[in-house]
Amino acid sequence: MTAITFQPFTSRRGALAALSAHLLVALIALVGVGGATRVMEAGLACPDWPLCYGSLLPGQQMNLQVFLEWFHRLDAFVVGVGLLVQAGATWWWRRELPRWVPLLSASALVLVAVQGGLGALTVTLLLPFPVVTAHLVTALLLVALLSACTQALLAEPSSAAMAPAVRYGWLPRLWPWLLGLVLVLAFGQCLLGGLMATQWAAGRCISSGEGCSWLLAHRLGARSLALAVLAGSALVAWRRPADRLLASLAAAVALAQIALGVFSLRLTLAVPAVTVAHQLGAALLVAVLTALFSRSLLRPFQEVS
Repeated sequence: MTAITFQPFTSRRGALAALSAHLLVALIALVGVGGATRVMEAGLACPDWPLCYGSLLPGQQMNLQVFLEWFHRLDAFVVGVGLLVQAGATWWWRRELPRWVPLLSASALVLVAVQGGLGALTVTLLLPFPVVTAHLVTALLLVALLSACTQALLAEPSSAAMAPAVRYGWLPRLWPWLLGLVLVLAFGQCLLGGLMATQWAAGRCISSGEGCSWLLAHRLGARSLALAVLAGSALVAWRRPADRLLASLAAAVALAQIALGVFSLRLTLAVPAVTVAHQLGAALLVAVLTALFSRSLLRPFQEVS
C-alpha cells in the first residue's frame, strides 16, 4: 500500500508548498475582486490596457470604479509574477518533486497568460459576455490547478511508500471518480452562473421577466450540486478522518452558497457585497473540492471496520 501523509516539513518542497498555498489564497481573492469589478460596473473604468488612462497609477481619475479595475489588474500582475517564480522553481528542483508538480505549475503559468489575454479582450472588445465568462472560468481553472499543486507538494511519501499495493473494495476504487464528478458539477454550475451573471440575467428577470430560464437553471443546478457536496462530505467524514476538516468546509461553503444565492435574489441584487461573496464562495468551493479530489488520488481510501 502506498501511504501518503499530509504534514508540514522544512525543505525546498515545503517552501514551494507555502508559496503555492499563498498564491491559491491570492487567486481566490482575485476572483472576489473581479466579482466586485463586475457588480460595480467597473469593467471599463480604465478605457485602455494594460495601463489605466495611460498611467501606472491614474491618480487624477481615481474613484471607486477606477480603483477596482486598477487594483484588479495590479493583483493579477502580482499573482502572475508569483506563478512565474513557482514555475521556474519547480522546474529547477524537479528532481526533488513529484513529476506532476512542474507540469501543474507550467500549466498554471500558461493559463495566467491566457487570462491576461482575455482581460485585454474584455476591455478592447467592450465586455462581450462570452469573453467575460471565459475570463471567470479560466480564473476558476487556475484556482483548481493551484489547489491540486498545493496538495501534491504537501503530500510526502512515508517509509511505507515502497510496500506492495493492496487491493481495495469497490468504494475505494470508485472514490476518486465520485469526487471528480462532484468537482465537474461544481465547474458546470460556475459556468452557468458566469453566463447568467455576464448577461445580467438575474437582474433582467427581476425587473422585466426576461432571462428567467438562466436563473431557473442556475437554481436547479445549485440544489443538485449542494446535495452532491453534502453527500460526498458526509462520506469523507465517515471514512477519511484525516480529511474531515476539508469535508466540513466543503459542506459549509455549499450551504453558504445556497443562502447567499437566496439572499441576493430577495435583496433584488441591490447589495453588491452579497453578490461578490457568492462569487468568492464559488472559487473557495472549487479550491476545497479540488483539494479533496487530489488527496483521494494521492492517498488510498482507507477502509474502516
